[in-house]
Amino acid sequence: MRRKIAILGATGSIGKSTLDLVERSPDRFEVVAVTAATNAEALADIARRTGAKLAVIADESRARDLQELLVGTNCRAVAGEDALIDAATGEADLVIAAIVGCAGLNPTMAAVEMGQTVALANKEALVTAGTLMTDAASRSGATLLPIDSEHNAIFQCIAGSRSEDVSKIILTASGGPFRTSSQATISAATPAQAVAHPNWSMGAKISVDSATLMNKGLELIEAHYLFGLPSERIDILIHPQSVIHSMVEFLDGSVLAQLGSPDMRIPIAYALAWPERLETPAQRLDLAKIARLDFEQPDTTRFPALRIAREALEQGGAAPVVLNAANEVAVAAFLGGAIRFTDITALVEAALERADFVNPRSIGDVLEIDRAVRSRVESVMKANCH
Repeated sequence: MRRKIAILGATGSIGKSTLDLVERSPDRFEVVAVTAATNAEALADIARRTGAKLAVIADESRARDLQELLVGTNCRAVAGEDALIDAATGEADLVIAAIVGCAGLNPTMAAVEMGQTVALANKEALVTAGTLMTDAASRSGATLLPIDSEHNAIFQCIAGSRSEDVSKIILTASGGPFRTSSQATISAATPAQAVAHPNWSMGAKISVDSATLMNKGLELIEAHYLFGLPSERIDILIHPQSVIHSMVEFLDGSVLAQLGSPDMRIPIAYALAWPERLETPAQRLDLAKIARLDFEQPDTTRFPALRIAREALEQGGAAPVVLNAANEVAVAAFLGGAIRFTDITALVEAALERADFVNPRSIGDVLEIDRAVRSRVESVMKANCH
């Protein structure tokens, strides 16, 4: 029996890597639904290649384009938010939640509420709605499988162990392109420098998050919700080679680590085939060639995002929503040349200090807080520019 897959965000980097694996094993997987934000041409190509039954474009203005591109196929072409939810709650056995940003919240929550197995690549799902998502999963019996390499590594290390035997988890971070840079160099960093990640090939936004280490701060929040550990039992360790993707320390002092090449197809394959394994074309590790593995404590003076994210987690309530929204606006402004690199975390911290939102009780509340924070941060930036 082939596993039926729905890929939410099929045209992005996670979607493409998922398709690469699925198309290598047509005897094991059937793609039943694919979605994209605006790229109707790429989505139609994916739908034709995979034989998907449903293709959804979020941008309703592209609906007719998608329908015309899929004339003559057995694929239903539709658009809009409700259609995204249909893709997430249809006949799939496994939903790959890889829509970027808060646009992925409603369809991901819908899949969780249906009791689906959901492979999470969308950080916002747990960062902004962690309690809502995990509570819904507990009620529905949904399974959450992490695709982020760090959380996937922890998931693999914990497999078969009792949660009460876990002492702490250790998220590893490459340190980004500015790991050894001076404060002066970091302050003068350009977008081109910030997106030049030393190990991973990623999109611009997540590359900037890796450069500020906000990416690791967001992963800290995700780890709390995925594994149920408090902030003080989640460590972050700089590991520039990106060979050890994360570690778990147990009560007896044992530490288990998951190692692999920096290739997102490895954690995606684990989620696709779970609880089994799937062969991938990823480069195999040659530890003798790598020769050494280095570690160091993160510097929260040069990289305050880690401290800010941990404080947001410990504050709880709407704070993680504020953190995420302010960071997205600030990163976009930096990439657009409107602010300096160090202004990113300054804007995020200022937004958290001004936050006066109530605890979100629904995805609608999360989205409303998200909109309000974005508006505030954009107003602050405009005021500072005049």
